[in-house]
Amino acid sequence: MDNKLLLLLILFAYTGFAQNSGNLKGRVTNTQEEAIADVNLNIQGTEIGTRTLTDGSFSINNIPEGNYLLRASYVGFKTNEIAISIIAGKTTQLPTIILNPGEERLGEIVINGNGHINNFSREKSAYVSKLPLKDIENPQVYDNITSELLNEQIVTNFDDALKNSSGITKLWESTGRGGDGAGYYSLRGFPVQPTLVNGLQAVTNGSPDPANIENIEVIKGPSGTLYGSSLISYGGLINITTKRPYDFFGGNISYTLGSFGLNRVAADINTPLDKDGDVALRLNTAYQTQNSFQDAGHSNSLFIAPSLKYKVNEKLSFLVNTEFYDGESTNPTMLFVDRGAPLTVTNIEELNYDTSRSFTSNDLTLENPTYSLQGQMNYELNENWTSQTAISRGSAKSKGYYSYLYESTRFFEGLDEGIVLRRYMNNQNSTTLTTDLQQNFIGDFEIFGMRNRMVAGLDYFQRETIDNGTGYVSNGDVYIGNAGLQNVNEVVFGITDEASYITDGDSGILSTAAVDGLLENTDRNNTTTKEDIYSAYVSNVLNITPALTAMASLRIDQFENESNSQTALSPKFGVVYQPIIDKVSVFANYMDGFSNVAPSEAINQETGETRRITFDPEHASQFEFGTKLNFFNDKLFATLSYYDIQVENIVLGSGFEVTQDGTQYSRGFEARITASPLEGLNLVAGYSHNNSKVTEATENDDFLGRRPESAGPEDLANLWASYRFNDGLVDGFGIGFGGNYASENMVFNRNTAGVFTLPSYTVLNAAVFYDVDKFSINLKLNNLTNEDYFNGWSTINPQAPRNFAAALTYKL
Repeated sequence: MDNKLLLLLILFAYTGFAQNSGNLKGRVTNTQEEAIADVNLNIQGTEIGTRTLTDGSFSINNIPEGNYLLRASYVGFKTNEIAISIIAGKTTQLPTIILNPGEERLGEIVINGNGHINNFSREKSAYVSKLPLKDIENPQVYDNITSELLNEQIVTNFDDALKNSSGITKLWESTGRGGDGAGYYSLRGFPVQPTLVNGLQAVTNGSPDPANIENIEVIKGPSGTLYGSSLISYGGLINITTKRPYDFFGGNISYTLGSFGLNRVAADINTPLDKDGDVALRLNTAYQTQNSFQDAGHSNSLFIAPSLKYKVNEKLSFLVNTEFYDGESTNPTMLFVDRGAPLTVTNIEELNYDTSRSFTSNDLTLENPTYSLQGQMNYELNENWTSQTAISRGSAKSKGYYSYLYESTRFFEGLDEGIVLRRYMNNQNSTTLTTDLQQNFIGDFEIFGMRNRMVAGLDYFQRETIDNGTGYVSNGDVYIGNAGLQNVNEVVFGITDEASYITDGDSGILSTAAVDGLLENTDRNNTTTKEDIYSAYVSNVLNITPALTAMASLRIDQFENESNSQTALSPKFGVVYQPIIDKVSVFANYMDGFSNVAPSEAINQETGETRRITFDPEHASQFEFGTKLNFFNDKLFATLSYYDIQVENIVLGSGFEVTQDGTQYSRGFEARITASPLEGLNLVAGYSHNNSKVTEATENDDFLGRRPESAGPEDLANLWASYRFNDGLVDGFGIGFGGNYASENMVFNRNTAGVFTLPSYTVLNAAVFYDVDKFSINLKLNNLTNEDYFNGWSTINPQAPRNFAAALTYKL
């Protein structure tokens, strides 16, 4: 009874409020009458506000009757304040609000996440070149994956988010193990992990939670000039842009359920802490549980990400972003192919793997608590120069049981079909600590009438890894294949008693107590490694003419650890010509990347003496050219490019002979388009072709003349298209459809053992959604045709079959 009375009181209060309130509608454009999306609109003296949609329109409901000032603000434009009068029970239609261009500072660049869900691109980035450059004037290629796209697709994991980028594919699942437990992806033929957040180093042993992601930038090509070598790849890097606080109250709460026991509760809440919105707090959080699609395996995680902005005055501002993640899961099933003997099976059909089998146990889990803190201070020195000081601290841990299956068929005689894999396990207990300090000076000035945009910076990065984990022990053999059960038990497990037949093809005991017993007498590593990197860099974009720009950049890195000291120089050059300014650009770039190579020990075959060999940094260089198109007032953006990456100074050999003369190339074509050709219709599509080969190595090198196993499939394609109705009875209703294609993938490709090839696949997905007032509901069906498909990197990793997800969101 008390609850019903409370509900009635709330209803009456709300009805009374609505009767004394009115609504407001309008539209925002620039001086060329082009619509501006994501403009912040705030009614001064209240916490009421919103953002503009793709067409620049906005509406604010339930505003108390009275006179107010409406404040319209957007980065790069001067703020506009408009006097408004709200009449109870009526809707006030404002004339078009026009924003005039204004000065732009790097520290003010904030990509907001509370707008519409039909925006699949971002016009500019402050991180790709560490300068606020529009995509069309940037000589480097990168893809944006926006939060609006992720929401529409009900993305609850990082792997699914990256399926929206061209030329990238998953190699390994996130293993959770210490040091490198995040997922591995192939980008332009090279392995890469997500290691950057807001342009700063951010290490994780798990998979990033999408709750705090505003945008993912997949930056293509070796980017050592601006980002160093420690945490990036010759193929590129993955930078996550987080959600930022804004100056009015808003947010949403959502619940997602789905196949395999998926349950996810997430919240995004923003509130100003003062009347002017100069101090604001935003909290993004998510709790998720899910089972594996296989017969065992599960995960659960808690993610909390508070962020705070403080605008002290027009010159000085602070931003603090923190993330706390605590996840526990069984590590995914990965079958490692034997590297020391000719393969007995070479494809999935011969393997006959029942992908519903996990060969693991729900008792054996890994915990991955992660913490990161980022602080940034921006100070406008004068109208031409801004100082940006940033600090990042992180801690990533791995605690628990890790296991993998490694083929050992060569040790068993008499087995005619299938393979035997031996399970290896250890107890993980490691911590990785990182510190990153950056000082940047960002300038926008003219010399001899030519515009210069420059960044000059200093960077200090430290990483310390403490490993107290155990060594590996074997725990049972697993048979996969078509051989009869009796033959398998006799040959593999040595069992002849029919009553003792092991019906699941696994001789291991997968309980916590059993594994602890096996590991009891295993030595622990008790090692600590530490590296320090001191860097300085400078990059300048020169407008030779309004249509022609040139970029020149240089970085010097000093790498130090207990056993090694190396210095590396990394240049970068780019040129952009826009025959139609802001519409069409032709670009070319030369980019450099490097990797510090640890010393090695070699044995003199004549004297038997061991000598220590030091190496120069390994280097990669890329030449790329292409075109970028931006038509119909940002409604169509496309990038087409061809790249050629050459890697030199690769260290080859071990034991008696070690040389640094290996070379490799990776060449390819990429195309990506994001478009909104009709109101309500949005699409993103991409295609890539990659050709990679190891071209020089020692004669007996296992990879000479072959495509590297990390290169992934030669051909990749992705598509997502959605249409949302904007009027009539179906206003707010929408549908989406898309998927991914990958060609055959030689996940194992060696001269000695042979080739294991995964088949090509096409995975299709579909969604329906409805968005009205305060509520939205999304329904998604992944892998419509129930495709049986795999990823891998000298491994065989089964992927999820058909699955369903539904998300209900309430907007605050």
